[in-house]
Amino acid sequence: MQFICPYLYFSPYTESGYVGSNYMHSDDMYSGYSGFGYKAIYDSNMAIANINGGPLAPELKGTVTFRDVPGGAEARAEIWGLPAYNPAQKGNPPIGPHGFHIHNIGNCEVGDPKEPFKSAGEHWNPTNQPHGNHAGDFPVLFSNNGIAQMCFFTNNFKPWDVVGKSIIIHQNPDDYRSQPSGNAGKRLACGVIQRLY
Repeated sequence: MQFICPYLYFSPYTESGYVGSNYMHSDDMYSGYSGFGYKAIYDSNMAIANINGGPLAPELKGTVTFRDVPGGAEARAEIWGLPAYNPAQKGNPPIGPHGFHIHNIGNCEVGDPKEPFKSAGEHWNPTNQPHGNHAGDFPVLFSNNGIAQMCFFTNNFKPWDVVGKSIIIHQNPDDYRSQPSGNAGKRLACGVIQRLY
């Protein structure tokens, strides 16, 4: 189920040339954590992945956070530097919207620059479901002038269940049907999920 994040808002961060955000909640205080041009306020029992693009999308950066909520986790993605949308042509799939998943292994070594981030393994699928129903299958990321912002609830896991795994952003859309991974194409960016206390 997707919903609007009531305490997440975007604001330009002109000093870095990227877009930053401030995570605001009435019960929290600034924690002093800083990352890619933003300040964030975190609750306990959260996890975060700092996303970095590889050789196919070196400008791509962002964060994905997971917050413990009743019945599951609230996931939030703030991504910038996504490649421009390019429609399917001459038998090639479109570039964007972008497949977005949790992968099994918390390893973001680039490896082969033509097929980067294979070190992250395949989709996280603890219940051995067909693709489209993996616990780590997320909605696609839609680029708006290179920026994607999304918030959704999942009842498939708690934040601590995914610590030590990785987030992968793919070049192509996920069709949620093709096995085993939705035909989402090459891996543009990766981030290892870490616990926040």
